[in-house]
Amino acid sequence: MDKKELPDLRTYEFEEFEFNQLMQNRIHKVLIVCSNYDFYMLEEDGRIDERLFNEYTSLSLRHPPSFVHAHSAKRAIKLMETVKIDLVITWLDVGNYQTFETSKQIKNAFPNVPIAALSYYSSELKKRLKKDRESVIDVVFQWNGNVEIFLAIIKLAEDRMNAEKDINQIGVKAILLVEDSLRFYSRYIPMIYKVILKQTRALMSEGLNEHRRMLLMRGRPKILLTTNYEDGIEAFEFYRKNLLGVISDVKYFKNGVANTQAGFYLLSHVRSIDRYFPFLIQSSDKKNEVRTLELKGKFLHKYSDTLGVDIKHYIAKYFAFGNFEFWDPEQEKVLAKVKDLKEFQKALATVTDDCLVYHAIRSEYSKWLRSRALFPLADLFSNVEFEDFDDPDQIRDFLIRSIKKYRVYRSRGVIAKFDLDNYDEYLGFSRIGEGALGGKGRGLAFIDSFLKRNKLFNKFKDVTISIPRTVVVSTEVFDEFIERHDLIHFAANCKNDEEILEKFVSKPLPSWVLKDIAVFLQVCTSPIAVRSSSVLEDSHYQPFAGVFATYMIPSTEKDKMVEMISNAIKSVFASSFFQNSKSYLKATSRTVEEDKMAVILQEVVGKVYDDVYYPNISGVARSINFYPIGEEKPHEGIAKIALGLGEIIVGGGRTLRFSPYHPKKILQLSSPGTAQRETQKYFYGLDMDPNSYQASTNEGINKKKISLRKAKNHGSLKYVASTYDLQNNIIRPGTMHDGIRVLTFDNILKFNTFPLAEILKDLLRVGQREMRNPIEIEFAVKLDVEKGSPKEFSFLQIRPIVETVESASILPEEVNEEDTIIYSESALGNGKYEEITDFVYVKPDTFNSANTREIAKAVEEINKKFEEKEEKYILVGPGRWGSSDPWLGIPVIWPQISSAKIIVEAGLHDFRIDPSQGTHFFQNLTSFRVGYLTINPFINDGFFDLDYLNNLKADFENEYLRHIKFKEPLTILVDGKTNKAAIYKAGIEINNHKDTLEESVDELPPDGFM
Repeated sequence: MDKKELPDLRTYEFEEFEFNQLMQNRIHKVLIVCSNYDFYMLEEDGRIDERLFNEYTSLSLRHPPSFVHAHSAKRAIKLMETVKIDLVITWLDVGNYQTFETSKQIKNAFPNVPIAALSYYSSELKKRLKKDRESVIDVVFQWNGNVEIFLAIIKLAEDRMNAEKDINQIGVKAILLVEDSLRFYSRYIPMIYKVILKQTRALMSEGLNEHRRMLLMRGRPKILLTTNYEDGIEAFEFYRKNLLGVISDVKYFKNGVANTQAGFYLLSHVRSIDRYFPFLIQSSDKKNEVRTLELKGKFLHKYSDTLGVDIKHYIAKYFAFGNFEFWDPEQEKVLAKVKDLKEFQKALATVTDDCLVYHAIRSEYSKWLRSRALFPLADLFSNVEFEDFDDPDQIRDFLIRSIKKYRVYRSRGVIAKFDLDNYDEYLGFSRIGEGALGGKGRGLAFIDSFLKRNKLFNKFKDVTISIPRTVVVSTEVFDEFIERHDLIHFAANCKNDEEILEKFVSKPLPSWVLKDIAVFLQVCTSPIAVRSSSVLEDSHYQPFAGVFATYMIPSTEKDKMVEMISNAIKSVFASSFFQNSKSYLKATSRTVEEDKMAVILQEVVGKVYDDVYYPNISGVARSINFYPIGEEKPHEGIAKIALGLGEIIVGGGRTLRFSPYHPKKILQLSSPGTAQRETQKYFYGLDMDPNSYQASTNEGINKKKISLRKAKNHGSLKYVASTYDLQNNIIRPGTMHDGIRVLTFDNILKFNTFPLAEILKDLLRVGQREMRNPIEIEFAVKLDVEKGSPKEFSFLQIRPIVETVESASILPEEVNEEDTIIYSESALGNGKYEEITDFVYVKPDTFNSANTREIAKAVEEINKKFEEKEEKYILVGPGRWGSSDPWLGIPVIWPQISSAKIIVEAGLHDFRIDPSQGTHFFQNLTSFRVGYLTINPFINDGFFDLDYLNNLKADFENEYLRHIKFKEPLTILVDGKTNKAAIYKAGIEINNHKDTLEESVDELPPDGFM
């Protein structure tokens, strides 16, 4: 046989197993047809509902069926016409000849509803069943007063209803029972179900949370019951690939005649196909043991005093239930017994080659995994055979690497319940406590799930995309901490942040939380970010972004880290009561009590350089760009990236701005001089000295600000920097040359040594489609990795862009220019700009290009007045604002116009201009969300009603400027989707059609904004 090529585990993708597709047909309501007396005995003496409920809950089964009663066929049929019945159980009374007739009437009326029968065992019953049963009653069980028989009947019916799809299409395992003795199968089936369900409950440790554990129950093996040779052969052939084994009697019908060798014929047939297939013969005749052993089967005597225990033991050992026993055939002993996948992986590394090969030849690894509902891994192992490997070492390596990959895969997209006894390095996202995850926590869990769902983890060669290892301390801990120490009244009423912090830090966290944190730190090797995750953060309506605290804890001795993380968690708790937080809550009509706080513990992405720790790239990206320049389009999105921690980005520092669709066209790098001036000059790193962290209201207490000059020996610059050659006035890629380091990220954006632009395009597109809303994401990248290891793109956060939902496409479809002071079809920004009553414009009739410097001074003077009053205004003037060339526009610098919220560049007949794209100036526009309009009315590019303004009384006027102050705020609308904008005249009310961007997302093709 030719060897198959082994799967490449570096690129292999496990297929997600849809447990919710299993057991689609369930028994919800059972109709019992029997006399009133018999039902009374079941209901009162037997307490069938109560006892069955207890049986279900003891086996971790949910939703036990309910029972209804009918005392006759007529009553049963009438009831079934109004109530959906999934299963009928009749009571067989041998002396009552109407029993079989009752079943016939029900079956004729409802042929698809299974009918089971219960009766006391007797020889008369056997005769009667052979004579009258026909095909009306699907299965008959002996009643022995034990309610477990009802569980067996219900589960057997459900297995029969779901068998073909669940077993053959999805791959669930099954046990085939061939037995015609009513007495014995009535005993076996409840017993086997109990073994199966208890086994399944034991393997629920493989489920990472309660929901996943309950889903695993659906993947339990099924029982298939047949009572003759032909049905046994048919079931074996039909379900052969997914059978765990066969349990068979010896004597039953074959070709319509009772055959004393039927079981052996079935065993011989199975052995002709598979010499190792588990087959148990159980017989009332001990003499049959010899023949069974000759055929390589196992034997049990039906009348053994220990039959029940023996069957349970056989199932556990040979049907891959219970622990996996690593057997060494040379030493003839068990080398290891393992109960779960974690122990299984560990044992594979130590057992002998003989042991490894013994189980591989018999395909027992995949069988054990499948019996535990670990289908994706079992499928991988099933696709390879012993003959495909060169030697035992290759088998061992393949098995261990496959399990490692699967354990990582399994944990992704799942919120695991933190278990200090089972937590390990393969769990990516866990929760401590039963409370809420908070907004950021939900966002991270969502990221993990959609990366898995869209198979993005390993989409790019030599790159992993994931969230950093994360544990969320749920709101349950916050509630317990606040209540135990009676902090709510103090925190709500105290107005001093330092006092609040000191009070919170002085109180201990619950001891069980500290134990969990200590176990988490045993796995972590990186510094830990302690991030807020309020239930109000990152919501679709009020994101609360940046309101609460985040702290970073350096790696150090574990007990010290537990103490620091504990204090950081309490500091985050305290931050929800700081004055800034209370003000924000008040502004959004929220109360302090509403704001529950979860806390995220997350490994920080990066590497140690000297005494600081930071990533090679931090970044923020948006799926919509309200300030597109050049060839950029709004729907293509925009990104800002920087070296070091993301502090510089969220703090509004100088970073590199680029469009993922145009990564080689960056305004800040348009010339060597501009690149040297307008790029990042410093960055932030985490101080690795553990004494640098102290509980503080200052989140940046242990973050160092580092200049590029000081970082010249870090080794991190080679990934992101270029060199400015002052002598030749050129930028040289890389850091191999002497000169000034410039953070151009050329290696990445121009030469694509890391596919950052492509990754961002995918994540923004998929993220927006998944959230049905424009999004903002935060990320960090580690490029400095060991040789042979993949580079790491860490997805840190996702949130909706709120303002686009509230105010995208806010302009009417048809704008009446006569209602506007200014109308532009070349506008940057987005939204409704409110509370602006002041309009300042350069007087066109006195404008002269030679006077632009004087005009700049005049603008500066009036801007100071607005700064002092902390008010905003509209500024209109000819040419380019901020131009370094006074002949092209008014050469202001940003501080001279810093209070302008709307800036308009207006062309004149002899002074036509294109939209300003000055780098520094443009960066300020985007940072301060200034609306920026360009108009050239003389060529029908926009509209400017200058006469309207000239006819209004000026609040201030000089040679160059005119200032109009309106009594009421003007209506100013900027549409980020269409780049249109309008400043409406005083008193004009707009009944606009709000076609929000959220709604417009629904109209997108499957790939989003493309």
